[in-house]
Amino acid sequence: MATSSAAPSPQALAPLNDADMERLEQLLDAVPAPLEPLDLMMLDGYLCGVLLQPTPVPEARWFPHVIDADGRAAPASFPSAPLQALVRRRHAELNRAIHGRQWFDPWVFELDDEDDPLQAVMPWVAGFALAMECFPQLMRNDAREVLEPLAVLYRVFDPEDLEDADDLLEMIEMIEPPADLSDAVEGLVTSTLLLADVSRPQSGRPAGAAAKARKPASQRGAAARPAGRAAPAKKAGPKH
Repeated sequence: MATSSAAPSPQALAPLNDADMERLEQLLDAVPAPLEPLDLMMLDGYLCGVLLQPTPVPEARWFPHVIDADGRAAPASFPSAPLQALVRRRHAELNRAIHGRQWFDPWVFELDDEDDPLQAVMPWVAGFALAMECFPQLMRNDAREVLEPLAVLYRVFDPEDLEDADDLLEMIEMIEPPADLSDAVEGLVTSTLLLADVSRPQSGRPAGAAAKARKPASQRGAAARPAGRAAPAKKAGPKH
C-alpha cells in the first residue's frame, strides 16, 4: 500500500530569525573554493526570481546556484544539508508573501547617508537577474505589465549591461530615482508582487492589486539589515 510523505514540520518552514541568518551566512562563507556561493543579499533576490517563474522550479534545479552562481556541484565532502534547510525556510517564507501579495522585508544592508540607495540594492537585483538567466520563462513574457516592474529593478545596472533592451531602457529613463534606501527597498517588493500578478495570477485579484502592498507603518524608514557584511555581487548584470 502506498504511503504519503510526511508534511514538513512548522520549524522546517518557519521564518529565519537573526541567529538563523548569521548561521546561514557562516554556512555560505564555508563553501569551498573555487565555488562562488551567493551572499545573503544575492540569495534573497535570487529566491524571489525563482519564485516568480510561471512554472514552479524544483529545488533540485535552483539550489545548486546557491552554492555556486554557475551551478557547479559542491564536493561530496561538503555538508550542504544544514545550508539547504535554512535556504528552504527563506524560500518558503518568500513564497507565502508572494502568493498572498503581502509585504516582505528584502535582505538589504543600510548604507551611509551619502551612499546611492540603488547601489545598496544592486546585490539583491543581481541575484534576481541570476534567476532570470538560469530560469528565463518570466523574461519571455513581453507584456507591458512585466516591463515596468523590471525597469524599476534593472535601473540599478549600467545601461551598457542591458544589451538589446531598448524598451526596458526607455522605461528606465521614465522612472524617478528613489528618494532614499527605504524607497528603493519598497521598489523591490512592489516590483516583485507586480510581476507575480503576471506570472502567478490569482482568480478574483485585479491586475496591479499588488501595487497596494506597502511596508507596515511601524517599519517605514528602515531597511532590513542582514547579519555581517555584504560580499561583492558575483554577477554584474543581466544578459539579454
